[in-house]
Amino acid sequence: MSNESGKGRKRAIVSGGLGVIGRNLVDHLSAHDDWEIIALSRRSADFPSAARFVPVDLLDETAARPVLAGLGPVDYIFHAAYQEHARPADQVAVNLALLRNLVTGVEAAGLARVVLYEGAKYYGVHLGPFTTPAREDDPRHMPPNFYYDQEDWLAENSKGKAWDYCVLRPDVVCGFAVGSPMSLIMVLAVYAAISRELGRPLRFPGTPDCYGRLAQVTDAGILARASTWAATQAPPNQAYNVTNGDLFRWYRLWPKLAAMFDMAVGEPQTIRLIDFMADKAPVWDRVVAKYGLTPIPYERAAAWGFGDFVFRCDFDVISSTTKIRQAGFADIVDSEDMFARMFAELRRRRVIP
Repeated sequence: MSNESGKGRKRAIVSGGLGVIGRNLVDHLSAHDDWEIIALSRRSADFPSAARFVPVDLLDETAARPVLAGLGPVDYIFHAAYQEHARPADQVAVNLALLRNLVTGVEAAGLARVVLYEGAKYYGVHLGPFTTPAREDDPRHMPPNFYYDQEDWLAENSKGKAWDYCVLRPDVVCGFAVGSPMSLIMVLAVYAAISRELGRPLRFPGTPDCYGRLAQVTDAGILARASTWAATQAPPNQAYNVTNGDLFRWYRLWPKLAAMFDMAVGEPQTIRLIDFMADKAPVWDRVVAKYGLTPIPYERAAAWGFGDFVFRCDFDVISSTTKIRQAGFADIVDSEDMFARMFAELRRRRVIP
């Protein structure tokens, strides 16, 4: 089924259009004339874009349904909307509703495929050590896990329908987005800027064990390219891990990160960022004024709790990317180069000095 408008033009909805995944996907698709993009977000876009941004609260099914129906037929939904909740059961209810309300609100007008984003939490990274390298067919951990409910809902509700689905499982998506709860790039950049302003070296804030473990990340750019592949070429009704394709240890990468900020390297010092950075708003404001930066409010600049999660993984975090490569997507990214490129981009945007 195709709802392409115009010669070879594909229509797509990107939910969570201002998050790390959504914003970078919107930018990627907007660079191609053969895509028409409708980005959904509760917030208004704070940047120019070729995409049409539509404010909608997907949790309000009654209000959202006429808005979604009015969008007309689309080829693809890229579902990147997400809400964090402390209780896993609450995460299930809310995030399943986001997906369900979106798909059911669109499918009647026409839909070909849903691309759903999950993550390494599918394998239980948030619970502790898990079998590595994680493979897409690994057994599930003890629920609740909202990824399971979302994927099961797609599998069940796509039966006999004109649409199918594809699942992508990145890990620690790196890209620019203001106010996102999962932006490691902003955590590192703001932490470094504040440390330098206070005359401190750049010290790894996590645990000594994590400092030496194998880690991985996913460039938002490679994820955007994988997304177009997942929508238009991937075998349907399958899940695929997607990362940069390399691994690193923080103790080898950290000195290079310090050099990117022109800082000295300090010995690791285990702190909880969510506690130690709680009083640093005045320092950040001083940095913004001193260097004439974009005035991003401190509470929206970095998600310290997410940084604590990443820097306290006292075990290897590795996802196998064999399946996606064998299926036809073989892009790779050097993670060290990625960090350097993204910090340079933040400087160009006047986000950090």
